[in-house]
Amino acid sequence: MVKLILSEEETMLAESARGFLDADAPVSKLRALRDEGRTHDPALWVQMAAMGWCGVLVPEDNGGVDMGHAAAGVIAHELGKTLAVSPFLSTAVMAATALKQVDSAASAERLSAIAEGRLTYALALDETSKFAPENSRLACEKSGNGFVLNGQKCFVVDGGFADRVLVLARSGEGPEDLTLFDLPADHAGITRNDQAMIDSRNAARLEFDNVEATGDDIIGAAGDAMRVLRPALQAGQAALSAEMTGLAASAADMTVGYLKERQQFGRPIGSFQALQHRAAHLWCEMEVTGSAILHAGRMLDSDPDNAAMAVSLAKARAIKTAKLAVIEAVQMHGGIGMTDAFDMGFFMKRARVASEWLGDYGYHAEQVAAARGF
Repeated sequence: MVKLILSEEETMLAESARGFLDADAPVSKLRALRDEGRTHDPALWVQMAAMGWCGVLVPEDNGGVDMGHAAAGVIAHELGKTLAVSPFLSTAVMAATALKQVDSAASAERLSAIAEGRLTYALALDETSKFAPENSRLACEKSGNGFVLNGQKCFVVDGGFADRVLVLARSGEGPEDLTLFDLPADHAGITRNDQAMIDSRNAARLEFDNVEATGDDIIGAAGDAMRVLRPALQAGQAALSAEMTGLAASAADMTVGYLKERQQFGRPIGSFQALQHRAAHLWCEMEVTGSAILHAGRMLDSDPDNAAMAVSLAKARAIKTAKLAVIEAVQMHGGIGMTDAFDMGFFMKRARVASEWLGDYGYHAEQVAAARGF
C-alpha cells in the first residue's frame, strides 16, 4: 500500500492551524466551557472566519477560498487534536456543500455569509438513535402554494445555537418523496430543546408543529433532497473522520509521553516490551487510517460521483482507530486515566459521540460491503 501524504500547501495549512488552535483553543478551553455550562464559543468561530476556514469549501465568487475537501480534512484533523468546539462541520463543510449544489441567489448569499462567519447551520436529519436519512418520516404536506411540516428531529448537532437549519422531510412513501428545506432556526412552529452531549458539545431535539414553508425554502426541488444532501453528507463524514484521527493522534501522543516519563521498577514503563507492542500497533492503525481519510478527501475533490466507498471506508476505520486510541490511552495511563482531572476523558467522550454522528461503524461497513458487491 502506498501511503498518501499532504501536499506542500496542505502541510502549511496544517502547521498554521496547529499553531492557532494550540494557542487559542487548547483542551483546557473545552474544560472551561464545560465547567461554565457553555457548549459553544462564538468568539472562536469569528477567529476561524478571519483565518478563512469558514470558506474552505465556499467558491471564490462567494467570498470563500475553495481549497477543497482534502484541505477541509486537514483543518478538521487539527480541530480534533485540541477538541475545539465550533460549527465547522455542520456549517463550513456540510451546509456549504449542500448550498453549492443549487444555483440560486439565496444560496449564493448564504454561502457568502458562511464564508464571512456571519451564518451558522445545523442539519436536522435523524429521528431515531441511528443514522438513516432515507427513512426520515417528518411529514411534509402541501398547503396551498406552500407546505406544512410536522414531526421531530433528534441529535441535531449545533442545533441549539445555529442560525438556520436544513430539514429533511417526507411527502410520500417513495425514495423520491424527500425534500430538503432551509429554514431559520427560530421559524414559527419550531421548538428547540437544547442539550449538552456527553462530549460537552451542543445538540438539540427539534419539534415541528405546523411549520409553514414555501417553495423558496426548498434547497433544490421538491423530491430532490438526496441529490443535494448526499454530497453534503459525504463531505461531513470525511471531515468528521479526519477530526477523529486528530483526537486519536493527541491521545496517542499523550500516551507515548506518559510511557516515557512514568517510572516503574526503576525504569520508564515504555521500556516494557508489551507496552511497546501496543503502542506500535496503534501507530500502524493510525497510519493506515490516515491514508484512507486523505484518499476520501482526494476522491471528493477529483471524482465526487464515485467517492461513496472511500468515504465510508474512512469513517469506518476512523471509528475503530479512535476507539482503540482512547481505550489504550486510558488503560496505559492506569488509574489517572479514569479521572476527570485528566484530559483523556474528553477525548474518549468525543470519540464516542463522533462514532455515532453521520453513521456508526455498522452503517459504514454495510455501505462498503454493498459497494464491493457483498
